[in-house]
Amino acid sequence: MDTQLNRDIDQRDTRLNVRLSSAQMDLIRQAAKSSSQTVTDFVLESTAAAAERVLTDRRWFVLEDQAWSELEAQLARPVVYKPRLAAHLNAGDPFVD
Repeated sequence: MDTQLNRDIDQRDTRLNVRLSSAQMDLIRQAAKSSSQTVTDFVLESTAAAAERVLTDRRWFVLEDQAWSELEAQLARPVVYKPRLAAHLNAGDPFVD
């Protein structure tokens, strides 16, 4: 995933210390090696990707300028009432008695 966070990798200015088990460290080393990455790069990429996934559903959109403009334009369009959709959404839940 190419994000601003990944492009800023050369600007590392903060340290993260974590405690983990030997088994976890071995697993991370194996995964980094199989990905042809250093352990640091693997951990940074993996944790940044996980953080983005968590935050994306809540508040954070990472888009290029043109894609953001297109999204804003779509959100600004007037709402179109769709009777069939409304009927479907107002129907009872088929999985609840």
